[in-house]
Amino acid sequence: MKHLLFAAALALATVPALAADVGVSISIGQPGFYGQIDIGGYPPPQMIYREPMVIQRVAVNRPPIYLHVPPGHAKNWRKHCSAYNACGERVYFVQSSWYEREYVPRYQKQHRDSGDDSHDDQRGKQNDRDHGRNR
Repeated sequence: MKHLLFAAALALATVPALAADVGVSISIGQPGFYGQIDIGGYPPPQMIYREPMVIQRVAVNRPPIYLHVPPGHAKNWRKHCSAYNACGERVYFVQSSWYEREYVPRYQKQHRDSGDDSHDDQRGKQNDRDHGRNR
């Protein structure tokens, strides 16, 4: 009886470990994607804050970047900027409602019409590795 209980306990202990290996890849232009987006050719985005967020000043004057981030990341940007490799960048955070309503449908239509989304699939996979947010 002890051996049966031990075997059952061991089997239950391994189930969560097996489930943890499952991942989901979400690419740019899909609902649930978090990361940098290119807003060229899209309607003006709705921002979370009017001014860009900057954590570390950089001497190079680069254009700002636009990010779609999970709730709370913009508010605690100092804590999360390194996950996006954007601590030294001027960052605008786009509102999730704008991303879902405006960006996603247009992005999907453009890439469905062009038939070439392999580059963006790679960016989405890189985003999964860099941020670990889409699981």
